[in-house]
Amino acid sequence: MTMLEVRALVIHRTNIPVVRGVSLIARAGEISVLLGANGAGKTTLLEGISGVAPVADGEVLLENVNLSREGAGTRSRAGLAHVEQGRTVFGSMTTEENLLVGQRDDAALDQIYDLFPELLARRDIQSRMLSGGEQQMVVIGRALAGRPKVLLIDEMSAGLAPVVVSRLMKGVRRLADQGLAVVLVEQFAHLALEIGDRAYVMRRGRVVYEGDCASLRNDPARLHHLYLGDLNDAGVDVV
Repeated sequence: MTMLEVRALVIHRTNIPVVRGVSLIARAGEISVLLGANGAGKTTLLEGISGVAPVADGEVLLENVNLSREGAGTRSRAGLAHVEQGRTVFGSMTTEENLLVGQRDDAALDQIYDLFPELLARRDIQSRMLSGGEQQMVVIGRALAGRPKVLLIDEMSAGLAPVVVSRLMKGVRRLADQGLAVVLVEQFAHLALEIGDRAYVMRRGRVVYEGDCASLRNDPARLHHLYLGDLNDAGVDVV
């Protein structure tokens, strides 16, 4: 079931088009992986979907409801959660207090601890004392506490050790297996493609590839070409 549909989204930064007519879908129970080099427009796209950045054109639909002109708060209450870059936690608050900020019902906290048992052992520790990986778990958990239908995750692996990234990836895969729709922006393409279902590659603000993750994972030369090669040679219309 399609939970999120983005149609021909256009987003400007200081009057310069950064996202140029991007369309994508996120289905319940699946991870849509969004890849691309730095500056491709991935973060801006997520910000446009969640309402953090204004949209110049196009549509954002959640369960066929058009939220394109709604603010970030309305989109969040409708079931669209955005985990932004930076692992922003409330440092003076405990792990559990951070999670309770977004809690909608009592069962949500138990489910977060089930997903990330590492946090249960650290529930009474001030979040500024947590490791980077634990802080990322807190930020994801806080988003989950609101019972979202779609989870947007932007570069959760930044600055983390590979073993920690692998642990987080397994957690995200489990969320999708439980029925959540996930859109994952990730710099470690090979790890994201291992857990993902559908892949999109952005370049110069456009989607230049859409297909299943397995096909792209098994063709690293094609992935490299999509990132760095001459896309006109591949028959892609690049402006």
